[in-house]
Amino acid sequence: MCAIFNRSLLLAIFVVTTRTLAADIWTGEYSFDETYIGEANVTRGKLRVSNFDESNTFIRFVLTPRIKLGVLRLGVEYEQFSFGLSQRAPLPNTLQSVAAVVGIDTQISDSVLLRVEAMPGVYSEAFRSGSTDFNMPFVIGGTYIYNPNLQIVLGISVDIDRKYPVLPGGGIRWKFQPQWVLNAVLPTPRLEYELNKNVTVYIGADLKETNFRVGDRFGSDHGLPQLNHAVLTYSEVRVGAGVDWKLTNWLSIDAEGGYQPYRSFDFYRADIRFKEDGPGAPYGMISFHGAF
Repeated sequence: MCAIFNRSLLLAIFVVTTRTLAADIWTGEYSFDETYIGEANVTRGKLRVSNFDESNTFIRFVLTPRIKLGVLRLGVEYEQFSFGLSQRAPLPNTLQSVAAVVGIDTQISDSVLLRVEAMPGVYSEAFRSGSTDFNMPFVIGGTYIYNPNLQIVLGISVDIDRKYPVLPGGGIRWKFQPQWVLNAVLPTPRLEYELNKNVTVYIGADLKETNFRVGDRFGSDHGLPQLNHAVLTYSEVRVGAGVDWKLTNWLSIDAEGGYQPYRSFDFYRADIRFKEDGPGAPYGMISFHGAF
């Protein structure tokens, strides 16, 4: 599987519209996503962790005030993965993060837009005091506007807790027919069809990868002392179809369903990895998002 980025970070590498750069003094954006994934299994050698489900909650709120250099991005983000694991499973039942969003959008030229965004916060198995759970991943991304129908996105993501601290990313957004858009930008590449000005249907994928630290005694409690306070990279891939319905100028609803064919819990520094075993699991997602 190819290397992928934290979803929260890759939100920073997307097509920045001229509407954003022309924003009023107090504008912003928000999103709330809730996903349920059915029962599946992971294995490491002969060790099998079976029949656990997953709930994933994602919340983001960002203000976008205009300043002389461009548009500031100031906000907060929260994400939680909850797994239906037994107490004996050598994996955490909960992974969660809370982080600030600090960044800026700026226009380099008529055709080039730039975003720099950092996510300083706590990424852990459970929220605890102590600086060792603190991390500050960040991205630098740019958009080249070739014409109104084609934009090219390039950037890098940096995370010192990742196995490969610096990774490239990007993609294209191509409106190749009046109602068709190929929005092939990670981490959510999509093929979109506009039914009308308020309703869009799509098929695509969601690639997620985030780093967390487990507790000081997590490894000892599960018979693997080398995992005490270890870095865990959690990854998953979802493939599905959905509909985006714009109810008002500030509220849209997404409903999506599909399949999760891949999942991995990787304690890469300890060389211990659990990966998907079997066909995967179905999922359903509901999302509320918008801008004001």
